Amino acid sequence: MKAEIITIGDELLIGQVINTNQAYIAEKLNAVGVLVERMTTIGDNRRDILESFTAAWSRCDVVCVTGGLGPTHDDITKKMVCEFFQCDLVQNESVMMNVKALMAQRNIAWNKSTEEQTLVPRKCKVLQNRVGTAPGMLFVESPGGTKKYFVVMPGVPFEMKSIVDEELIPYLRRENFGTIVRHRTLKTTGIPESALADEIGSIEEIIGTDGSITLAFLPNPMGTKLRITVREKDADVADAKLQSAEDKIKAKAQKYIYSIDEMDLEDVVGAMLTEQKLTIAVAESCTGGMIANRITNVSGSSAYFNRAFVTYSDNSKTELLSVPKELIRARGAVSREVAEAMAVGARANAGVDIALSTTGIAGPTGGTAEKPVGLVWIGYADANGAMALKFNFGEHRLRFKERASQAALELLRRKLLKLHLRK
Repeated sequence: MKAEIITIGDELLIGQVINTNQAYIAEKLNAVGVLVERMTTIGDNRRDILESFTAAWSRCDVVCVTGGLGPTHDDITKKMVCEFFQCDLVQNESVMMNVKALMAQRNIAWNKSTEEQTLVPRKCKVLQNRVGTAPGMLFVESPGGTKKYFVVMPGVPFEMKSIVDEELIPYLRRENFGTIVRHRTLKTTGIPESALADEIGSIEEIIGTDGSITLAFLPNPMGTKLRITVREKDADVADAKLQSAEDKIKAKAQKYIYSIDEMDLEDVVGAMLTEQKLTIAVAESCTGGMIANRITNVSGSSAYFNRAFVTYSDNSKTELLSVPKELIRARGAVSREVAEAMAVGARANAGVDIALSTTGIAGPTGGTAEKPVGLVWIGYADANGAMALKFNFGEHRLRFKERASQAALELLRRKLLKLHLRK
């Protein structure tokens, strides 16, 4: 089954809103054997909308449309859908009940704009929106004898996701398109994409040559994701091939893989700290609290996370972490010795098992020939002593902070697993 995703909205074309709907819908469709071949973004313009509908309907089995279903004058998608399928709008009782319940829950008075939301094209099947007033609409037709599906959903991401997850995907799964698609993503960090490719070696040894398995390298500032995709007719065969490919990759690159599919690095180290009954504090300079933010994004982190020291100035490193002024004067704030002293001070002052620290030059100013922009020392301290590793994460300030926070959490992961650390 081939699909096209059409996203509608002037705000998307001018860059005012980031288009996340396409990626979400594509991933969900792929999982039920519907392969997205094209994505189109257009404005709130009658001609463009109808031309896009016509083209997509002629070349694809599934068309998913989001956007333009609101109650204001510039939301014209519903009218264009009626024009395209040559039907009128009628009031739908189930939509009416849903909208009334939402309005009562939010203590909003009934009005004309709200009543407009209860009107749907006569020919559609309603896909209920449990978190908003604009319902999804599904048209199932067989032009030329081939069954096709045309779906229209609101552009608000959390409303679209609710309809996709609770209505659309269960419906399409029941249709049984005959192709099983399985994905698995192995998340790696601490190794460049090219070096990771060298570690893995021959791709054919992992995925074979019959075309049923693909392996994609997806680099980002936090590391490289390895996405395995299997397409098969039989679910058991697909699962077996997926597991085999995963096992072969792990045999070559296990130490760099920190997560399978959904878990981020902060989730992984949080689970490890919980299991080992360890507590942690962080002392951050150049990362400005980003490590603490990531750790505390995890539910239940209060069980292991004690506190954070954001010691941006030299004085604060001395006052809050007991880093000697003489050490800072002699070695500089950005140094191995100060990173280690920061971690030791944070651990002692917080009374925890482990402490992490960062001190560096985030840029774009402040660098020297000896200590360039991008330089960061990441410290670690536990009952066995302290150490620090040196990195350079480049001149983009925010990316520097993101990469430094990732490297700090990866240092923690490797320490907890007793893996080798580079010097």
